[in-house]
Amino acid sequence: MEKSFKSEIELLRLGQGQTFHGEGILAITKALLQSGVSYVGGYQGAPVSHLLDVMVQSADYMDELGVHVEACSNEASAAAMLGASIHYPIRGAVTWKSIVGTNVAADALSNLSSPGVKGGAMIVVGEDYGEGASVIQERTHAFALKSTMLMLDPRPDLTNMVRMTEHGFRLSEASSMPAILELRIRTCHVRGSFVCKDNVAPAISTRQLLDRPADFDYSRLAHPPVTFRHEKLKVEQRIPAARAYIAEHKLNEIFEGARDDVGLIVQGGLYNSLIRALQQYGLADTFGQTVIPILVLNVTFPLVPEEIADFCLGKRAVLTLEEGQPDFIEQDILTMLRRRDINTPIHGKDLISASGEYTVEVMAQGLERFCERYLADVDIESGRQWRAGNLARREEVAAQLSSLLPPRPPAFCVGCPERPVFSALKLAQLDAGPIHIAADIGCHAFSTFEPFSFGHSILGYGMSLASRAGVSPMMNRRVLAVMGDGGFWHNGLLTGVQSALFNGDDAVLVIFKNGYTSATGTQEIISTPDEDVKQSARLKNQSLVDRNRTIENTLRGLGVKWMRTVHTYHVDKVRKVFDEAFSTPFDGLKVIIAEGECQLERQRRVRPWVAGLLRAGKRVERVRYGVDEDVCTGDHACIRLSGCPTLTLKDNPDPLKVDPVATVIDGCVGCGLCGENAHAATLCPSFYRAEIVRNPKWHERLLGRVRASMLRLLQAA
Repeated sequence: MEKSFKSEIELLRLGQGQTFHGEGILAITKALLQSGVSYVGGYQGAPVSHLLDVMVQSADYMDELGVHVEACSNEASAAAMLGASIHYPIRGAVTWKSIVGTNVAADALSNLSSPGVKGGAMIVVGEDYGEGASVIQERTHAFALKSTMLMLDPRPDLTNMVRMTEHGFRLSEASSMPAILELRIRTCHVRGSFVCKDNVAPAISTRQLLDRPADFDYSRLAHPPVTFRHEKLKVEQRIPAARAYIAEHKLNEIFEGARDDVGLIVQGGLYNSLIRALQQYGLADTFGQTVIPILVLNVTFPLVPEEIADFCLGKRAVLTLEEGQPDFIEQDILTMLRRRDINTPIHGKDLISASGEYTVEVMAQGLERFCERYLADVDIESGRQWRAGNLARREEVAAQLSSLLPPRPPAFCVGCPERPVFSALKLAQLDAGPIHIAADIGCHAFSTFEPFSFGHSILGYGMSLASRAGVSPMMNRRVLAVMGDGGFWHNGLLTGVQSALFNGDDAVLVIFKNGYTSATGTQEIISTPDEDVKQSARLKNQSLVDRNRTIENTLRGLGVKWMRTVHTYHVDKVRKVFDEAFSTPFDGLKVIIAEGECQLERQRRVRPWVAGLLRAGKRVERVRYGVDEDVCTGDHACIRLSGCPTLTLKDNPDPLKVDPVATVIDGCVGCGLCGENAHAATLCPSFYRAEIVRNPKWHERLLGRVRASMLRLLQAA
C-alpha cells in the first residue's frame, strides 16, 4: 500500500499509563496487542480496513512482539486461521467487512464453532449496515445465533471498547466459544481517548515457538459422530459458562434513571445515538445522565436471563432498541420473561421502524411513541419540534441542491483505467449487439450506473464468471463476465475460471489488472508489481507493469487457451479485442486482461515526484486535454461514451447557438480517454492535447515568445 500509517503505528507502541487519542478502530487494534494476541489475519473492507492495514505496515514492531500478521486472500482463509486456537492456548484475531465477508467465511466459522477453542478467538467485523451501507441489509447477529458464537457489540466509548476487546478473549476462553466483535461505522470512526496498558508479548509466538504439536484428539474435529456431542456442549456447558462470565464481570452496563418504572434496552453500538435522541426530549443531559434507566447490551449473545429479568421486573414497560431484522433480541427477551412469568410489556419494532438504520431521528420517533403511551406527564414538544425542524431542513437542502446541481450518479475516479474498457464495450456492442454482462463487486461496479448501465447481476466478490454459467447455455450469443484482479484472487480463480474450464463453457471474461485491490483501499495483492518496479516507476513517472505476468501465467497453467492482454486506455484496440472475442470460432473460455494502473496509486506516486521537481526548479511537463468550443457541435456523444467527471458542459460562447458545448475542467489528469474515444468512435475533432510546461528551458521561452508574436500578427490580419 502506498498510503502510510506511520503516525498510527506509533500509537500502537504506547505503554502503561500513557493516553491514546484517536479513532475507534485503531483503539481496537491497540487492545488486541494489550490482550496478548499471537496472530492476526483478515481481508480488508470498510469500516475495519485500517486494522489490518496498520498491522501489515507495522511488521517490524509485530516481529518484536512475536505477533504473526497475515493479509489473507479472502475471508474464508482468514477464518481458517482461527483453527490455531482449537488445540492450543493461542489467542488469535481476524477481521473483515460483514455481512458479505461473514458469508464467505461461513464454512470455516461453522467448523470452528463446533469443536470450540482453547485460546481466545475473535472475529472483528465491520457491520456496514443501514442507509449509508454498501452491502446487503443483513445482520451478523443471525450467524452468531446459528453457530453459537459470542456476539459483542461494545458501547462506542474507547475505554469501553478496549475493555470489551480484552474481556472478549477471556470470555472466549472461559466458554470455549469464538467471539464476534461487531463494530458499526460510527463505532470504528468515533474519536476519543483511553489510558493504555503495556502490550503483551504472547507466550506462544513467532519468538516463542511450540516444541511439539498437540496430541491427536478426534473430539476436536468438526466431524461426526463427535459433532453431536459438540451440540450438547454448546447448550449444557458453553452458553452457561459465557453467561456466568458476563454476569460476574458486569460486561453489560446499567445506567440508572429517576423514572425507574420504565426502561430501555439497547444494543451497545447504538448507545450514543440513543442518548442524543433522549436529549431532544429532555430525558438525558450532555454528559449522558438519563432520566429513563438503560440496560446497555455490550454482549448481545448470549443474553443473561437473570440480568434481563431483574431489569424488567416491576416496570410498567420496557422499550428495546434493536437495529435490523429479524428482531432476535426482542424475541429472546420476551421468551425469557414469559418463562419466568414476568408480564412486563416489551416494545420494540411495534413502536420503531422495523427496518433500516437506527439513526437519532428514527430512535427519537420511537421514544416519542413510547412516552405518549407510558410517560404522558413528560413534555415531548421540544423533541417533536426538533424532528420537524430536521425534516424541514433536509427538504430545504434537497430543494436547493436539485436546483443548483445536476443529478450525477456515482462514477469512476478521474482517469480510472477501467472507464475506457466500458467505453470500448459500448462501441463493441454496436457490432455484436446487446450482451448479457455479469458484473462483480469492485470499482468496476460503477459501470452499472450511467452512462454505461452495464451489469445484469452482482452475486459476490469474484463470482461474476460463475454467475453467468446458467445464462450462457440459454443465450444465442456469448455472455461477458467482468472481474477485477482483486476479485480474481479472492474467489474468481476457483469458482469461476476453474469451473468454466472444467465444463468447457464458451464465455468471455474481462479481468481488470490495475495492480491492487483498489475498491477496499488499494491493498497489495500477489500480482502487484514488486518494489524494484515501483521504485523505477516513481523515478521515471511511468505506469506500473507486472513483469512477472502473474495472472496470465496462472491462467495458462490452469489451461486457458485464448487470452489477450491489452492496455485499457487504447480504446480502439480494446474494442477490436472485444469484437474478436465475441466473433471468434474458438469454443471455450476467452480471457481479456485489461491492464492499466489504478489512477489513485499513480497520482500518489506522481504528485510527490512533480512537487520535488518544482521545488528544485526543474522542468515539469503536464498533459491536459481540452475541447475547442468553436468546433464542438453540442452533440455530447463524447460525454455519453465517457462519463468522466472532468468532461462536462458549459454555455455556448456563440450567441447564435443554443446547445451548450463540452469542456474539460480542472482535475483532468491527462489520461487521454476523451481523445481516444473521439478517435475510436469517429466523433467530432474538437478535442485537443496541450502540454503545459512549468520551469521551461531558455529555448522554450524563446520559442513561446515567437509563437505568441506570430499569433498576434495573424489575428491582426
